[in-house]
Parts: sequence; structure tokens; C-alpha cells
Amino acid sequence: MFNTTKGFLLIEIHYTRSLQIFIFSLLLVSYLITLAGNTLIVALTLNHPSLHTPMYFFVSNLSIVEICVTTTITPKFLSIVGFGNRAISYWGCVFQCYFYFVLASVDFFLLAVMSFDRYVAICQPLHYVTVMNYRLILYLAAGSWLCGFADTLPTTILTSNLPFCGSNHIQHFFCDIDPILMLVCQDTSLIYLLNLIASSFTVLGSLLCITVSYTLIILAICKIRSGGQRWKTFSTCSSHLILVLIFYSGSVFMCLRFIGGSTAEFNKMAVVLNTIITPMLNPFIYTLRNNQVKHAIRGVCGWS
Repeated sequence: MFNTTKGFLLIEIHYTRSLQIFIFSLLLVSYLITLAGNTLIVALTLNHPSLHTPMYFFVSNLSIVEICVTTTITPKFLSIVGFGNRAISYWGCVFQCYFYFVLASVDFFLLAVMSFDRYVAICQPLHYVTVMNYRLILYLAAGSWLCGFADTLPTTILTSNLPFCGSNHIQHFFCDIDPILMLVCQDTSLIYLLNLIASSFTVLGSLLCITVSYTLIILAICKIRSGGQRWKTFSTCSSHLILVLIFYSGSVFMCLRFIGGSTAEFNKMAVVLNTIITPMLNPFIYTLRNNQVKHAIRGVCGWS
């Protein structure tokens, strides 16, 4: 059994120095773009009246999550790639693992809530203001955050109290649950089961909500006679739908890995997609495809 006060060592990067510099630069630029882009979304939503809508309230919450999730992973990843600083304290590792899964869960719940918002806007437009009132959107946003924190708490508490033995080397660039459990001295089947249940509830539950919402949306759009009006109506969902497709394409591993359906390398690639690429793309998806946001940016910059 090793002394947890010594902490852990994350994966060692075996690349040439020039390649490490290139990867470090790429990570740093993507991180700065993520911070700047998502901060811009939050600032615009707070300060521009045309964006004071339920949808953009949820978008700003999503941007806050993206800032937090990439900050949970990327700075340490940068220190590994750029400076070879692989050490992380025991509690630093526990908190990194916890907050990564908390924020990933909040992402799922917010995407589900946003799909409900689109359903009300398209299928019940006359009742939209009444249904999506200030109190409800606060409850939905707060519920997404609270469910995210509660969803992963039992697993984190159980894992933090387990005995560790042998090597303290974690074969990942952050403290993911799987490589941590590989260092545990006793049976971890209960924790794997709890992880499977929690991940299934979060991923599949939110996916079910999104699927039902978009099924009803598509049925409502099909009843519109004008082709141009159908496309215009569907385009109000396009940014959210693109984000859903990108996010879920990399997040399926959260369930698959607990039943042996994914490799360690696939898990790492999925983490990179969800913590680095998706947060960076989020502001572009909601600005390049939305006239309201582009108008708000032009207004802030003083462009005509």
C-alpha cells in the first residue's frame, strides 16, 4: 500500500521536443480561445437585451460549464506536455475527477433542458412566454447543476476511501475514474456498478429527453405547409442540434467503458473531444449560425 500523501503521477509524454512544443502550443491556443469565446457568450447574454431569453440563459450556463470543464483538465495537461510536471496531490486528483464528471453531467442535463425549451418554442409558441417563465428557467438551470453535483458524489466518496497499493502511476493525462480504480487493492465492482448506473441515468436519460423533444418538434415542423417556413423553424434548433451531435458522439464512452466496450486510447480521445474541442467550438456554433448573437457582437464592437 502506498502513502497517499505522496499523491499520484500522471502519464508520461514520450514525444520529441519539437512535437511537444507543437502540442503545447495547440493546447494553449485552444484553451485561450475557449476561455475568450465562452466568456464573450456569457457577457453578451448578460448585457444585450435581445439575448435576455430562456434559450440564451441556458446557453450562458452551458458556456460557464465549458469554461469550468476545460479549466479542470487543460492547465494540468499543459504542465505535463510543456514542463513534464506529472505530479498531482491525492486530494487534487480526487477533486479533479469529481469536478470533471460533475461538469460533464451538468452538460448533459443542460442540453436536455435546452431541447425542452426548443420544443415549447416550436410546438407551443403561443404559450412559450407563460410556460418558460423566469421561475421555471431558474429551476431548470439550478436542477441541472444540482443533479450534476449529486450524480457523481456517492462514487467519489466511496473511491476516496479505498486503499491504494502498488504503483501510484495513473495511465491518463488526468485523474479519470478507470485508471484510479486500477490502483485500488480491493474489489471495485460496486463502484463500477454505481458508475454504470449514474452514467446511464445521465447520458441515456438526457438523450431520451432530447429524442422525445426533437421527435415532437419534427412532427410539428412536418405539419407546416411552406417549405421555406419549415426550414426557418428548424433552423432555430440547428445550433443546439449540432452541439448535441458533437457532444454525444464523444460521450457514449461514459457508458460503454463500464461494459468493456471501449479502449483506454478511445477514452482519452473522447476526453479530448469533450474537454478541449467541444468547449472551443461552442461559441462558434452559437455565433456563426445566429443573427441575434452576431447583431449583439456588432453592437458591442460599434460595427454597423
